[in-house]
Amino acid sequence: MGVPVVHSLRQQIREHIVEGIVSGRWQPGERIVERRIAAELDVSQTPVREALRELETLRLIESAPNKGVRVRALAAADLEEIYPVRAGLEQIAAELAAGRLAEDVSALTPEVAALREADRLADAEAQVGHTVAFHHELVKASGNSVLLHTWESLGIEIWTALSIRWLGTRQQSYAEEHQDLVDAFLRRDPRIGELVKEHVLNCAPRA
Repeated sequence: MGVPVVHSLRQQIREHIVEGIVSGRWQPGERIVERRIAAELDVSQTPVREALRELETLRLIESAPNKGVRVRALAAADLEEIYPVRAGLEQIAAELAAGRLAEDVSALTPEVAALREADRLADAEAQVGHTVAFHHELVKASGNSVLLHTWESLGIEIWTALSIRWLGTRQQSYAEEHQDLVDAFLRRDPRIGELVKEHVLNCAPRA
């Protein structure tokens, strides 16, 4: 049975590989065999190769001549590097989106409600998904397509999931801290950019 065509075939394959890494199917340092994935998903090796190339760009995997493709052995320091970049982007996004979100936070509130339920159930997967969705909506509200594209290219969901799984970087209440950001937008807090930046940096893993 082949991969269902929902987005692009390459994207579906990429998500399959990422899920395997996040779930622990492939451990750090373990080889990922292109032809096995192709056979498993009943696809040609070309889109698998393209998906692996994208994941190498995200620094999730690495390849070497005569050694094939392996999952990178990441430390806290590797995971930390993305957060200052992400924090800077989201600070700009918050400042650009401030007026729009002060008038209408309906794009953010469903994610906060979903996070309350995820917190109650201690559902780490849902906490990751809805946290990333909240921040995606925040960046999208900036109205800046270049900013959004740059943010999306960082692979935020992948790195957040890996931080939680590999380093145990979990907060007790995801809903509460995101509700605080919603409240700051609603009261037109002049420090909203700094608040969002601090929020992102506080989520960074510690080496």
